[in-house]
Amino acid sequence: MATPIAIQFKPSILSFPSPHSPSINTKTHFLQPNDKFLLSSPLKQIVPTLSSRQFSFLQQQQLSSARFVASAAPGVVDTVDKDKLPADIHVTETQEPNSRVRLTVEVPTVVCEDCYGRVIREFMKHSKVPGFRPGKNVPEDILVGYVGKQNVQKAAVESILKRTLPHAMSSVTGKALEDSIRIATKFADMEKTYVSTNSLRYDVIVDVAPEIKWKPENAYKNLKVVVELDSDMDAQVASEKEFTRRHKSLGALKIVTDRGLQVGDVAVIDISATTIEQDGSDAKSIPAAESKGFNFDTEDGDNVLPGFLDSIVGIKRGETKSFPLVFPDSWKQEDLRGVHAQFTVECKELFYRDLPEVNDSIADKLIPGCSSIEEVKQALLQRCLEVEQAAKDQATDNAILDQLYKMVEVDIPQSLFEEQGRQLYGAQLLQLQANMKLSEQQLASLSSPRAVNEFLEAQKENITSIIKQNLAVGDIFTRENLQFSTEELVKEVQNSIEEFQKSQQEYDEDRVKQQVQEVLEGAKVLEWLRENADIQYITSTMHGVDGPR
Repeated sequence: MATPIAIQFKPSILSFPSPHSPSINTKTHFLQPNDKFLLSSPLKQIVPTLSSRQFSFLQQQQLSSARFVASAAPGVVDTVDKDKLPADIHVTETQEPNSRVRLTVEVPTVVCEDCYGRVIREFMKHSKVPGFRPGKNVPEDILVGYVGKQNVQKAAVESILKRTLPHAMSSVTGKALEDSIRIATKFADMEKTYVSTNSLRYDVIVDVAPEIKWKPENAYKNLKVVVELDSDMDAQVASEKEFTRRHKSLGALKIVTDRGLQVGDVAVIDISATTIEQDGSDAKSIPAAESKGFNFDTEDGDNVLPGFLDSIVGIKRGETKSFPLVFPDSWKQEDLRGVHAQFTVECKELFYRDLPEVNDSIADKLIPGCSSIEEVKQALLQRCLEVEQAAKDQATDNAILDQLYKMVEVDIPQSLFEEQGRQLYGAQLLQLQANMKLSEQQLASLSSPRAVNEFLEAQKENITSIIKQNLAVGDIFTRENLQFSTEELVKEVQNSIEEFQKSQQEYDEDRVKQQVQEVLEGAKVLEWLRENADIQYITSTMHGVDGPR
């Protein structure tokens, strides 16, 4: 007997629940089969296509300023032609938590019979029934007996779904999120209903674009932001430090033999520290403040614990000094703030710098092409001013985004949460792979569903904040009618594509265009907010950047 022909749906359109778990989506892939990826397996299961420029932007913003769009799926209405039905179907829409909608679809007998007729004609066209020429009419009972009654019934149910689902989805067209459409009714249950009643009833669950509520309305228009800037951002100070660093690089270190440590020297020291307990209890070591073979440049004394440099001035090679210090309340490591400590420092080596005189003769060595010290200083200052502005803009953007997510209420769809979480996890895996060159086995382990789900659970609060930020940014872009030029979009898309081509990596041009558009939209919103928000800048004076901690 010839193998019967079954009418199949594209897997990207429908998914059915497990027979054991009616409410669980059985799709195990993180992304749809048609997606193209940047990486080879297994990372490709997690990380969508991103150009290196876009990835860099996302990293800087912790994936927050590039808006993850809760884009409405073109939906089944676009992927499957909307076939005219002989009668209307009845659809009941029920709102569920997390921006989810349940559609209960009731298909009348007349529609089911029409679908059944189509299935019979399709089998007749393709089946090679003994005694009948292909394509010729075969009595229905003979055809059903040849194909198998159960196979015909299954095909009829599939045909009904294929024809009615686009109509059922009409109410959420433009709102449904991509890849979130799922039939909640088990196929076996639909078969039973069809066989017993010659009609069909099924439930469809779909995530829709969430509604954003501002607290209060238009809160972003009265945004007040305090931006904390690191004192190291000061361009004048930074340029002077860079000049000093470059000048030092031209000198040679020579051993000190006839004196103790002076400011300007470099010492190789061993540092140990214990707590001074006020109640007389046993002292505890402070591992964070200990170091062996620490190269201490005394000109960087401002970056270590206050009083540390003064306490070791005069120490000679081979000598040991012990002294008490108190960690200030501004120390970066919070658990050490206010701690009384006893430090012991042993000087292993002591050097002084033999530096060339600062004059125009060394200008070209400091910066190739410069002919004077003044030119060197101006060039360094200009570079530091650019870095300072970029750092200031970045800190401002981060502070704005941190305020935005607190101003909105959003019922986040699960599919949106998982997609954003996997993007974040994928970005971290990319960075980890770049830093550590993970083996295939390590990548497989880190890319497993279990590892991803553990990350989603652990980072739930962070992922939620990012989604709120991104949705808020997208809402502002729409509300304020912000725009970017077609030329900007075309240029950035072309730049991204060229990078893919240079590195011989696959890419999907439509996805690249969408991602670039999201980046440009995010940039326009942040630019608008910087211009319209009340922004106050304060300078941080935290200690503990370098040196004993």
